[in-house]
Amino acid sequence: MRLLLVFLAFVLATLVLGGIVLVAALIGVPDRPGGIYDWAPRTWTRILVKAAGVRVVVHDFERAAGGARVFASNHVSWYDVFALASVLPRYRFIAKAELFRIPIFGPAARAVGTIPIERQNRKSSFGSYDEAARQIRGGSSVVVFPEGTRGREYPLRPFKKGPFVLAIAAQAPLVPTVVHGSIAVQPRGSWRVRPGIVNVHFLEPVDTAGLTYEDRDRLSHLVWQRMADALHALYGVESVPPAPREEVAAPTPTTFPI
Repeated sequence: MRLLLVFLAFVLATLVLGGIVLVAALIGVPDRPGGIYDWAPRTWTRILVKAAGVRVVVHDFERAAGGARVFASNHVSWYDVFALASVLPRYRFIAKAELFRIPIFGPAARAVGTIPIERQNRKSSFGSYDEAARQIRGGSSVVVFPEGTRGREYPLRPFKKGPFVLAIAAQAPLVPTVVHGSIAVQPRGSWRVRPGIVNVHFLEPVDTAGLTYEDRDRLSHLVWQRMADALHALYGVESVPPAPREEVAAPTPTTFPI
């Protein structure tokens, strides 16, 4: 019954709010803080959260305010996305390109500034982060999931480097973010949706001013450790530090203004 309610909410909210956004984009409504391109996705996610019977509890929200930031969050459920999008101020998500093929939803997501990423295409991925850096310079925060995709358990997995290249390129504060409770609402690989409480913890921001591309690994390790420590302290979750590994050299994103 709950799944049916969420499905109906998804369809109706997408048709109505997606249609409003597409019409706004078609007639040239400008993007501005608090405008329709901020209001519509926030309202859309709040409808889905409400339909699922989820209560989002936010901790240390003051760390999420105060200008454009990069939010790096763990990722174990679609309800991580919905919880974050329902509470954050002006923001953009980086989302897998396949989602943009969904009728109405895809074009509307693009219209509100969601940034598609081809995860298997390294060069294209850096192009997406270049676009994200422009969004940050325009005053929008960007949400990234450095684990790359949803996991099945709360212990942190190894991080991709792209999100940290983005934060350095934009010289924006990076806010480690921990979401907990969403697995009980909807775990990966399941259509089941259950009511529950999702906790969103904004940790102390990391200043990236003065960092360069060469600092990306150090920044990644610092953020991973802060999030792992928070998961352990708050919920007893033990994360195993990722082993050092050889990586194919990524192209230096020379288009990023550092």
